[in-house]
Amino acid sequence: MAKATRQETIRNAVPNPVYISVDKKIRTVSDSKRDFYHHYTRPINSVYRRVVEELLVEMHLLSVNVDFRYDPVYALGVVSSYQSFMQGYRPEEDKNAMFEALCKAVGGDPEQYRQDAQNLLIKAKEIPVDSLGEVEPFPDLQQASKFKYSRLFGIGLYTLSLESAPLLDQDQRQKSLAQLASTLNLPQEKLQKDLDLYRSNLQKIEQLIGVIEETLAADRKKRADQATPST
Repeated sequence: MAKATRQETIRNAVPNPVYISVDKKIRTVSDSKRDFYHHYTRPINSVYRRVVEELLVEMHLLSVNVDFRYDPVYALGVVSSYQSFMQGYRPEEDKNAMFEALCKAVGGDPEQYRQDAQNLLIKAKEIPVDSLGEVEPFPDLQQASKFKYSRLFGIGLYTLSLESAPLLDQDQRQKSLAQLASTLNLPQEKLQKDLDLYRSNLQKIEQLIGVIEETLAADRKKRADQATPST
């Protein structure tokens, strides 16, 4: 029998070799931004442009993370945060078009995001807040707990809590979310920090919208006064 060559010995030692392609390029933030502006070509109000681009970057970084998996709670976090931060944007159809471009830029389906988010909100109305993490009444949430935690996932949980128990005060809601995080084995401290920042940013947006509306109202009054002939 012929003696095995060195190459054959090495090849036989690895019966099922795995070949890793070096041609597949990981998408960059610039790739996602380029795709976004390909799908959405209209100008974006400067007040909201930063909101959109920061959300796009966050979704992009998650989409290229090997541990990340899309799930309905994450989808709800994306939808609810976008709607909250973009409140007041006009025209309304541009806001919808921007959301679709946002999802498509990271390889997502905007209709799936909306539908998954809506389905969770419908379920949350029928489930006590303390039972959201249980397997049988809320299987989607239990499945999602196996995925990589993200800020948007945390916002999704918070939105579910608001829908399930809208009358809880701040202390009660914090305890409820801590219990839910424990049930789902989520980082409680990080969840709390993410939600504190989220609520703080929402307050800033609401204040900013108030200033914008006051400015627009004053401008309309000024034009009306100028258009009224003096007696």
